[in-house]
Amino acid sequence: MKFSTKSTYGLRAMIRLAENWKKESLSLSVIAKSENISQKYLERIFARLKTAKLIESEKGAGGGYKLSRSPSKINILEIIDALEGKFAPFHCYTKSGKVVCSTSCNCGVTLVLNRIQTGIEDSLRNMSLNQLK
Repeated sequence: MKFSTKSTYGLRAMIRLAENWKKESLSLSVIAKSENISQKYLERIFARLKTAKLIESEKGAGGGYKLSRSPSKINILEIIDALEGKFAPFHCYTKSGKVVCSTSCNCGVTLVLNRIQTGIEDSLRNMSLNQLK
């Protein structure tokens, strides 16, 4: 399984915000420079995180971004879902959780896919952003 750079960069930026929790907001340029991420790309990532209500922006001098809630209350699955869409690692496993097979089979693969899907989601859901900082 491979996550895109959106997830990798998004997690790195969120960790940076978690490290700064309860302090001042961080500007996009500071985060981009410290994490060596294109500011333009980070803008698109932050737009998704803001839409998912994981971060907030503050305008004006000294403005920037901060987490919308405590890092211990944000799980990794929320971040991945915000950046990649609902998690579905297999082509025959839809984002809504249904198994769709071109042969309409009832094979044992669906059991395996379901277990893997559930295991990955549970692992990501049970890991908070606070644990990564």
